[in-house]
Amino acid sequence: MTTDKAIEINSLSKSYGKAKALDQVTFDVQRGEIFGLIGPDGAGKTTLFKILVTLLNADEGTASVDGLDIGRDYRKIRNVVGYMPGKFSLYPDLTIEENMEFFANLFGVTVEQNYDLVAPIYSQIEPFKKRRAGKLSGGMKQKLALSCALIHKPSVLFLDEPTTGVDAVSRSEFWDMLHNLKKQGLSILVSTPYMDEASRCDRIALCNTGKILDIDSPSNMVEKFDGALYGIKSHEMYNLLKDLRGNKTIINSYTAGEYHHLLAGNGFNADVLKQVLLNKGHKDIEIKSITPDIEDVFIKLLSNEQH
Repeated sequence: MTTDKAIEINSLSKSYGKAKALDQVTFDVQRGEIFGLIGPDGAGKTTLFKILVTLLNADEGTASVDGLDIGRDYRKIRNVVGYMPGKFSLYPDLTIEENMEFFANLFGVTVEQNYDLVAPIYSQIEPFKKRRAGKLSGGMKQKLALSCALIHKPSVLFLDEPTTGVDAVSRSEFWDMLHNLKKQGLSILVSTPYMDEASRCDRIALCNTGKILDIDSPSNMVEKFDGALYGIKSHEMYNLLKDLRGNKTIINSYTAGEYHHLLAGNGFNADVLKQVLLNKGHKDIEIKSITPDIEDVFIKLLSNEQH
């Protein structure tokens, strides 16, 4: 059965003892979409991936991948999905070439059959095809793992934190590869703890402790941000943060690169705050209104959950 949805998830829950890894998770991924699960370690991302690729059973709820039920059609699902787990899981003692051939044989295909799909990625590491996988750099391991996940030409691709531990240049290159795969019709569910990667997705789900906090396009999430956000810095950033957190006109304050960010509350006045901080001995104070990004949206949603 063909639908316009590559993945459908309805009220999925999973617990490990008393710890709830997933709590009534519901969302869908459209065909040809890059959908991002954005959240910290412990948010439930890996558990959800393992359920969707049929490596783990849910306690409650239903889900389908490519129109196939994760319980009833688990054998068929394994033939139509590509899965790249967070931890490098290829065979370190096999060469690049041998790993590729092994995964192709596993799915009853040959590297030559689907070479066109993996060529833009595999060609970058092919000159080193006799090198053992365990001896590769992080970026090369990433490209090999993605090539192996694609060699059987899946319709849906699952990537669990694929850029963790990889340098910034390789991270950017990897996302360029994902957009090329999307152009070829693949549907992609990718998880990441990096907020800056959210903007590379069509839609994202911000998640924490097994719950979905919000789902939308990255741009819509930023546009929905309600409240005045400011960047602030002074000569003594550590003490500045302590003093900001003690101010009753500030809802939340946190470190964000060169500046601290603060969300203004009732009665907030930037000039008054500056004078208060000067009276406390702060120097070189700079306060400016700023546009929120996905990390600001996420922190605000977390703050709403806690209050």
